[in-house]
Amino acid sequence: MASRRSTPAWQLVGRCGESALIETGLEHWTPDRELVTVSVPSRNKSHPLPGVKCHAPRTIGATMTAGLPRTTPAVAAIRAAQWVRTDRQAATVLAMAVQQRLVRREDLLACWASVYRSRRGAFLHVVIRDICAGAESLGELDFAALCRAAKLPAPSRQEVRHGVRGRYYLDIYWEDPGLHIEIDGFQHQLGLAVVDDALRQNDLALTTDVTLRIPVLGLRTRAADFMTQVRRALEREKSRRVA
Repeated sequence: MASRRSTPAWQLVGRCGESALIETGLEHWTPDRELVTVSVPSRNKSHPLPGVKCHAPRTIGATMTAGLPRTTPAVAAIRAAQWVRTDRQAATVLAMAVQQRLVRREDLLACWASVYRSRRGAFLHVVIRDICAGAESLGELDFAALCRAAKLPAPSRQEVRHGVRGRYYLDIYWEDPGLHIEIDGFQHQLGLAVVDDALRQNDLALTTDVTLRIPVLGLRTRAADFMTQVRRALEREKSRRVA
């Protein structure tokens, strides 16, 4: 009779979600619950432990054995985004995991594609697209819909301008009163993109145009607040021109 092989401990339980990301090296993230989050197979019986939150996903997913047993960063990031309390926290933990190069964008997309059900699936689908695709993920129709919902006039889009550094495009533009909205996609936070952005915005500041910068994830998580600023800018600039 063949002897029964025991299942390695790392296949039975491992840190997951926020705890796995922190163990992998996530910085500047403070969980809102002082708990270690772990995943165990759904078929296994688990017992409550102080300071430990157990989850039983359909599958454990890819794991790492170096150091403390845990799920891979892509799996951990997707699960952290599903388990945190708010949409804003979900968007933040995903963005930070990619920003800090713990998770590659292609791995995040592949991992998300394997998720069949999620209580905030519609929101995460949009946010993950934003993070992995950049500014182009927020289409013109998306911003136009936000304007309609806020009862703001429809802007021009992709206005062409010529500055000292050549030709460039404005994301969102109202010719009257000369208000420009720059939608900062995820790529604006990488490398020297911030330098080019500053030079372009300074070019605009030397003209009569006013520029507001809006991170694309800001429109996903605090759209009402940003659209209020857009309304204030439109009203202020119109008042100035009338005066």
